[in-house]
Amino acid sequence: MLVLNHSVLTEFILTGFPGLHQEYYGLVSAVLFFVYLVTLIANATVIFLFATNRSLHKPMYFIILNLSVCDILFSTTTLPKIISRYWFRSGSISFTACFIQMYFVHYLGSVNSFILFQMALDRYLAICYPLRYSHILTKSNILILSITAWIISKASPLMSVIRAYALPYCASNIITHCYCDHIGITVLACTDRTPYAIPAFVFAMVVLLGPLAFIIFSYCSILIAVYKIANVQGRLKSLSTCSTQLIIISLYYLPRCFVYLAQNVGITFSADVRIVIIMLYSLAPPMINPLIYCLRAKDMRESLLKQFCKRLVPRKAQVAAISNS
Repeated sequence: MLVLNHSVLTEFILTGFPGLHQEYYGLVSAVLFFVYLVTLIANATVIFLFATNRSLHKPMYFIILNLSVCDILFSTTTLPKIISRYWFRSGSISFTACFIQMYFVHYLGSVNSFILFQMALDRYLAICYPLRYSHILTKSNILILSITAWIISKASPLMSVIRAYALPYCASNIITHCYCDHIGITVLACTDRTPYAIPAFVFAMVVLLGPLAFIIFSYCSILIAVYKIANVQGRLKSLSTCSTQLIIISLYYLPRCFVYLAQNVGITFSADVRIVIIMLYSLAPPMINPLIYCLRAKDMRESLLKQFCKRLVPRKAQVAAISNS
């Protein structure tokens, strides 16, 4: 077999969805472009609302701001290349660019997980320790937690990329995926990938299950605290404040846990089904999350309506002025 190392291999080929017929390329690229456009507009709207409304300068909305920034970066890292794969029939990606994409995919995934941890912490303190909430979760503390999440998430993905970049790669340069990730790249190495796969898997489990364990603990504690509230209306109000974040957390964790569980109990999927599931849990939440904020979070909804009315009233005034003249 012809063996090529990374000094000779100059590019990888992203297959996208392997079983997709060419007649559907245009439709798939249009759908992916629509998802990307909605993700950008929706999350940019959240950032704009936060920047222009001081009423949103609260710990909970600062966490949402971080999540919106992370979602925009993740979608921009993954979607443009796979869109060009089907739109312009351009599935090739340079060797170095693939590893850069791999780094940002795992880095931003880690940041996202830690941000969801902060969401659960916010609701846990607000409901279980309401009198101490404003003293513990101050703006400065949330800023420190957020900066910490963005910084500590760098180390392991960077180490994984450095170790994978130095591997010798065999003749095949075809990645059966929509973007470059650690498994998709390292399976192409013409060496035993176990010493590289195990640390990456352990890191993924720590990043995924660590925050998830606290999230489960926090919401169990919240349910116990809510159950102790005598007033039924008070119970419903307390639960409603958690509903938005619980939906967001479920969208992120449930599909991932299903995929990991299926792999461990022997449930197998075809390459196309596996990639569809991965793309759904990777790209659907960044598009849906801002819609959930604006529909469920009262302050966010009111800020959006205020901005809409502010722009609608001047237009009506202009129309009325033209009619009178």
